[in-house]
Amino acid sequence: MAKKNHQGSNRGNGGELHQTTSDPQASLTTNQGVAISDDQNTLTTGARGPQLLEDHLMREKITHFDHERIPERVVHARGYGAHGYFEPYKSHAKLTKAAFLQDPQQRTPVFVRFSTVAGSAGSPDTARDVRGFAVKFYTSEGNYDLVGNNIPVFFIQDAIKFPDLIHSVKPAPDRDFPQAQSAHDTFWDFVGLTPESMHMLMWVMSDRAIPRSFRMMEGFGIHTFRMINKQGDATLVKFHWRPKLGTYSLVWDEAVKIAGADPDYHRRDLWNAIESGDYPEWELSVQAFTEAEAAEFEYDVLDPTKLIPEEEVPLTPLGRMVLDRNVENFFAETEQVAFCPSHVVPGIDFSNDPLLQGRLFSYLDTQLSRLGSPNFHQIPINAAKSGVQNFQRDGHMQMEVPTGRVANEPNTLDDGSPRENPKAGFASFPAEEGGSKQRIRPESFADHYTQARLFYHSMTTPEQKHIVGGLVFELGKCKEIKVRTRMLGHLRNIDKDLCAEVAEALGMKGQADKIKPAVEPMNMKPSPALSQYAEAPDSIAGKKIGLLTTSGVESKLYNALVKAAKQESAQVQVIAPKIGPLETSGGKEVEPDHFLSGAPSVLFDAVVIAPADKSLDSMPDAVNWLRDAYAHLKVIGYNGNTKELFSKAGIEQGADEGVVDVTEAKFDEFVTQAKKHRVWGREP
Repeated sequence: MAKKNHQGSNRGNGGELHQTTSDPQASLTTNQGVAISDDQNTLTTGARGPQLLEDHLMREKITHFDHERIPERVVHARGYGAHGYFEPYKSHAKLTKAAFLQDPQQRTPVFVRFSTVAGSAGSPDTARDVRGFAVKFYTSEGNYDLVGNNIPVFFIQDAIKFPDLIHSVKPAPDRDFPQAQSAHDTFWDFVGLTPESMHMLMWVMSDRAIPRSFRMMEGFGIHTFRMINKQGDATLVKFHWRPKLGTYSLVWDEAVKIAGADPDYHRRDLWNAIESGDYPEWELSVQAFTEAEAAEFEYDVLDPTKLIPEEEVPLTPLGRMVLDRNVENFFAETEQVAFCPSHVVPGIDFSNDPLLQGRLFSYLDTQLSRLGSPNFHQIPINAAKSGVQNFQRDGHMQMEVPTGRVANEPNTLDDGSPRENPKAGFASFPAEEGGSKQRIRPESFADHYTQARLFYHSMTTPEQKHIVGGLVFELGKCKEIKVRTRMLGHLRNIDKDLCAEVAEALGMKGQADKIKPAVEPMNMKPSPALSQYAEAPDSIAGKKIGLLTTSGVESKLYNALVKAAKQESAQVQVIAPKIGPLETSGGKEVEPDHFLSGAPSVLFDAVVIAPADKSLDSMPDAVNWLRDAYAHLKVIGYNGNTKELFSKAGIEQGADEGVVDVTEAKFDEFVTQAKKHRVWGREP
């Protein structure tokens, strides 16, 4: 490959970077040796038009990328799934003719797969990363796949850049590390040269990238889609999943320690919740708006790096999804499930979002490589429950045994063969499209900083601190100074105080590059809905309280804690110095859920330390257990046998409102404080 071939660079119509050369020996080429004139944009009909199937450059690049790994997924390799159902609240016939959104008495089976993006199948659950949130609806009209993430925007605007993005975040090809993390030069070099990534980076550096649980994680369809009703009227929509339990995250030090203590933390949490009958639930909503309304927004709804604030377009609830059954075989179901955004049903259609348009091709192509056959739809987890009949035949791993001599249509030799159905069949919305055939980014995509600023300004103070911490950690791992100074320049365009805090922590004050935005960023009104904690629910439902105790624990205290947790739909797990049974003061035998050295306090949402004696005082693991709980801002309950333990941990009993005396077996105040999720005032 040619070296030092960046002879020039310029910004495209949408502000994207084009690094160019006039040297034929330094030209970027196809696999056939043909020089490439534009590697940033796919071929479309007009700047905002649909992508063209003839774009052989995009298809070659993405086809090669789709087939780079066998058989593990290239992205979203680390995943976990469960079965459930979806039921609409009422008929949504005004919005869409999709059958699964009409009858509140009809339950549509679903399969959901949650995942991380960058790491391999063996990576830890709690890595800082985007989380996949993919739902397969087995509807009466065929399968519908809503394939999204836990973040409503993405890094890139055009699918042609997806291989570059993923190559940048994956382990370096020469050394094959780091694994499942973006804290390295290649990733930050790429995004630093790709200003469209700035909004997504704010989300990924926030707590959203280290969720507490799949059960406490939002989901988004990312792109703009169309819904079409029986009258043929189209409405543009964006999909949202909201967890019933609320949206919560870990703090960074917790995430790191959980990765060592329990790499399967999120998997175990989902499995155990379903097994115990505590079925997770999400509400599906859409933001619905017209083409005319979209034209008035200050951003382009076809740009996947932008969101629509809920204050501008409120959510319209459609129904609820409940996960109530674990898989019977992980490989057969979770590993072999194949999601494709192109799997839609009548009443749901696509927009010209250039990232979505590329995904429509890429996901199907990927399944052909990963599952080895065009017949992957016959695998039980992928099979439509509505029935399949067509003239597609043979192929590797064919499971069906078609009969008869006819394998084509039209035909007059088999009156019983399937026919087109103009009335009930899928029909694309007849959108009018026009424009010259070209590779060009819309000018309306060129504002890369306004919504990054919106997100940062919408955060609470603790959330903003965590974004700073995430950036400092990641950029501090980059060895190239130019990578850091470039990113500081982008941060200054987002928020000068954010840039100053990160630069100060890196020891690089005043070293930010001067980066001229393609479009000067604006100040949008903060959106509280973007914060996890500005409007968090007052609840501990679904959360775990860790009780660290010893044999002889006070019966009254133990029973009161279990009762209080049950009333709040929370769970108590007992941690003891040893895994063997212990007894309460009343003689009741209790099987510990964990032993002390195998269950650090990071695994729990709130903790109670109530030993029957002072034996924990001499255990370093107990001191660290308490110290970590305090450092991670957890609410801590304690009894009278813990004074020396607190002293060794360097913590005062009653140090703040989150350190609660429960000696009298009264847990009202403990629960009240725990409902705040964390003691944010404790954070330095």
